[in-house]
Amino acid sequence: MDKNTVIGFILIGLVLVLFTWLNKPTPAQIEARRVQDSIAFAQQMQAAQQIAQQPQTPEQLEHQRLNEMPDSVRNDYMNDKYGAFASAMQGEETTTTLENNNLEIHLSSKGGQITYVRLKNHVTHDSQPLVLFDKDNSRFDLILVTANNRVLNTANMYFSPVKTEGNTIAMRLHAGEDAFLDFVYTLKEDDYMLQFDIIPHGLDNILSPSSRTIDFSWYQTIRQQEKSRKFEDQFTGLFYKYYSDDVESLNQNKAESKRISNRLRWIAYKDKFFSSILISEQGFEATILDSKPLDRENYLKEFNTQTTLPFDPQGQTPINLKYYFGPNKYSLLKAYDKGVPEERQLDLKKLVPLGYSMFRWVNQYFILPIFAFLCAHIPSIGLSIFLLTLIVKLILFPLTYKSYISSAKMRVLRPQIEEINAKHPGQDKAMERQKATMELYRRAGINPMAGCLPMLLQMPILFALYWLFPANFDLRQQGFLWANDLSGYDAIFSWHTNIPFISSFYGNHISLFCLIMAVAQAAYTKINNDMMNTGQQQMPGMKLMMYLMPLMMLCFFNQSASGLSYYFLISSLISMAQTFGFRFLINEQKLLAQLEANKKKPKKKSNFMKRLEDMQRAQESKLKSQQQKGKRK
Repeated sequence: MDKNTVIGFILIGLVLVLFTWLNKPTPAQIEARRVQDSIAFAQQMQAAQQIAQQPQTPEQLEHQRLNEMPDSVRNDYMNDKYGAFASAMQGEETTTTLENNNLEIHLSSKGGQITYVRLKNHVTHDSQPLVLFDKDNSRFDLILVTANNRVLNTANMYFSPVKTEGNTIAMRLHAGEDAFLDFVYTLKEDDYMLQFDIIPHGLDNILSPSSRTIDFSWYQTIRQQEKSRKFEDQFTGLFYKYYSDDVESLNQNKAESKRISNRLRWIAYKDKFFSSILISEQGFEATILDSKPLDRENYLKEFNTQTTLPFDPQGQTPINLKYYFGPNKYSLLKAYDKGVPEERQLDLKKLVPLGYSMFRWVNQYFILPIFAFLCAHIPSIGLSIFLLTLIVKLILFPLTYKSYISSAKMRVLRPQIEEINAKHPGQDKAMERQKATMELYRRAGINPMAGCLPMLLQMPILFALYWLFPANFDLRQQGFLWANDLSGYDAIFSWHTNIPFISSFYGNHISLFCLIMAVAQAAYTKINNDMMNTGQQQMPGMKLMMYLMPLMMLCFFNQSASGLSYYFLISSLISMAQTFGFRFLINEQKLLAQLEANKKKPKKKSNFMKRLEDMQRAQESKLKSQQQKGKRK
């Protein structure tokens, strides 16, 4: 080692010593670090104590006691408490998968139950796998009563998977030699229906001899799958069908529990677009249904069922159940009743909201077939909605035309109406003014109600279309123009700050289709008021009320399906085009000449006009009587 190397090492050493001395912590820093270490240690000890002090579940306590027992004592204890099912009370949880082209289903050895369902051909709004539920938010529990009156829960017992022929798996609960309980799951190809059979074998001497029925509970929390939590929650609920009657549901807006003594055919845990449905061939009896809203991120509601099924311990009559895990698509659900006698039909299609009974038939037999045909032959869902709206407008055209003609007749008489108003001014002469107006209409052959009746006849179709779009599965994740999903809102601007009142009713975003629709509605209202002005005095505030409607639609539809706003936009534009077309094509001078000619013809009063005049006279008499009483005072 030469002289320069030695000097270099010495200099490096001096630099390190100097650096260490300069960065040495002060006594205050040493004390602060000691305090921080003490606090961190105390927090760790406190957390450990809290974990140790947390109450354990009965299952955890049981497991802890068993681990502390010697083997011989443990075996005697298990045999005494669980009898023939002692060997099924301990084990390791394993998972068996059953799947087809539509579903991936996981079966757990613990409880022999379904712990995971994924719909392969669908994803969530943020492109994640669409999972209906997993082991943390579902539970199926069969209650077994043994011959010595022990009550056991299958959810806490361990089953063994037994592979059988085809796409079938039996989860077997052993109960001694040549005695067991099988949960048999069968999944057909390209189907959303899962056959679920409960088959006992040799349990007649193990279970209670009085067991002619068996209780079970079914629990599940509903996950948020769509973008708008508020809008999805409106369509999420617990539905059920009476065995020989209609479909009903628990309250979808608040918590509700209901005890049902009548037999049920199926129970459905329904989301906006997907459902988990449990179907019984024998029927559910003595059922308690419970629904609760959840204030948890990514979860909407919590459903629970406690019910009873007929049960034969000898296994000669197995329990036949079915699960449906799939979309709420009308054509798909309807197909399960194809070729089935009416009294045996499931009516699963009634889970699809198509409006109240007086409007539902319009969607069911008229609108849906047309829309399904358009969607099958036109690749663009937006174009299908446009053509559907156009077809509906063409069908309603005769009624619209008749309504316009009625308004046009009253409009061409506007100068004469204004003369009547000038002749009978003031509120105190309102009855005389109204009487003179009705007399003018009678002589001209105009029925004021002729314009209202066509509008009333259109209402069933308009209300049916209002119900069609929000929960129509064909719109889900289908894009058009700037909207990525016509079943949800099309936000062009969003914010996260909670604004009182606005965030609750309007939402934290602006939907473009909704905004354009509201502007179009306001424009149509203005055009319609101007072109349909008959000169009659309107009720105070009526005009303002008509302009408030577009504002209300802006608030109500901002969080709704953009497909619905798009439909109303197209409908408003077509209505405006019809109004301009009628005004251009109808010769109002010729129409006025016809009305003037009608005045010269002898007129026979219609029953409507007679009743209207009788009402006017009665009102005039009542008004004069009130005026005379006022003068006396």
